[in-house]
Amino acid sequence: MTQTTEATGVDRTPQKPRRTRIHRAWFVAAVAFVTILGAAAFRSLPGLLIDPLHQEFGWSRGTIAAAVSINLALYGLTAPFAAALMDRFGIRRVVAAALTVIAIGSGLTVWMTAAWQLLLCWGLLVGLGTGSMALAFAATVTNRWFTERRGLVTGILTAASASGQLIFLPVLALMVEAGNWRPAAVTVALAALAVVPFVWLLLRDHPADVGVKPYGAKEFVPKPDPVPGAARRAVTVLFKAARTGPFWLLAGTFAICGASTNGLIQTHFVPAAHDEHMPVPVAASLLAVIGVFDVIGTIASGWFTDRYEPRRLLAVYYALRGISLLFLPILLAPSVHPPMIFFIVFYGLDWVATVPPTVALCREQYGDDSAIVFGWVLASHQVGAALVAFIGGVVRDVSGSYDMVWYASGALCAAAALMSLVIRRRPTADEPVAA
Repeated sequence: MTQTTEATGVDRTPQKPRRTRIHRAWFVAAVAFVTILGAAAFRSLPGLLIDPLHQEFGWSRGTIAAAVSINLALYGLTAPFAAALMDRFGIRRVVAAALTVIAIGSGLTVWMTAAWQLLLCWGLLVGLGTGSMALAFAATVTNRWFTERRGLVTGILTAASASGQLIFLPVLALMVEAGNWRPAAVTVALAALAVVPFVWLLLRDHPADVGVKPYGAKEFVPKPDPVPGAARRAVTVLFKAARTGPFWLLAGTFAICGASTNGLIQTHFVPAAHDEHMPVPVAASLLAVIGVFDVIGTIASGWFTDRYEPRRLLAVYYALRGISLLFLPILLAPSVHPPMIFFIVFYGLDWVATVPPTVALCREQYGDDSAIVFGWVLASHQVGAALVAFIGGVVRDVSGSYDMVWYASGALCAAAALMSLVIRRRPTADEPVAA
């Protein structure tokens, strides 16, 4: 019943608290997280296959690493075109098609008998599919659906890949250790296919599709018209960005990032630990633990990126990573000991912490083209990863050890820290331009 005071006539009826609705952008981010999480299975497998394929088919580690290199390179080189295709055909269609291609490529490896088939299936098909599911996807979702908390969301979506590694890597390692790598390949294919319905039914391309503003926006943002000529736009944006100094510094630092993570640790840590007589499941579990702390480190990095200067964050991240890699050769042993656990925790916190500040710098420098520019920066990341994945295998074949690769990667990280500090800031609209 309504209660009023006679003196004032003010309604004193107890009011029910208003229910705060969760913004639709967070649901889209959740679907993107699950999508990247499920697709992360394919990134957990290459390092586990080097020894089994070498033993079954007699292929050299360099040959197997070449397939991984093609995969990593295409992962990066496809990303800017995928970002442009998302502008043309929508996020949902591109991601669903990419997951299907991943499933086909991984599934076909079960019947391969020659090295060129590995290059075709795991190198070409899975590489093209993963490139369309690269971090440019996370950047596109973040740019469209959020105007606030972009650093945090970028960190969360980046961490999804590490979370997938945490879930899949120990399981796949046990399958491989059981004596047959084929069930692991089938698991990867099924994981990619399982995510497709979530993408098609729940993911939306733009806030305007459901009649809402981007999270944190003060005004409604209409959905832009599809951008024709995706390939032409991707190349045009590249040539435009390539005329600026910050692009080459971002591309160079991110190439070193890829060389010291995907190309080095993700590809060669398990076989390097196995060289020291550590059981494969144990080494794979350590790699998965890196994924645990990667989630923490990447989300924290996103939080830091919203509050601190991205260039300085990058310099700190690369310097710490380089120091940790210099100590790794003396830490590898048949069993796990406290210094190795410290390395795993330390390195895991830094694994892809570089992504949120790199995305922020791309956004600061290149505005509306930032997702495509980041796609090209990511391409450099994967080219660096591909080179080290291949070189690491060759060095192991020639010298019988990975030590030289660890030391060289540590030195490269030191160079990346210096390069990060010389990226010039671009003044915002609220800052005066220096005369």
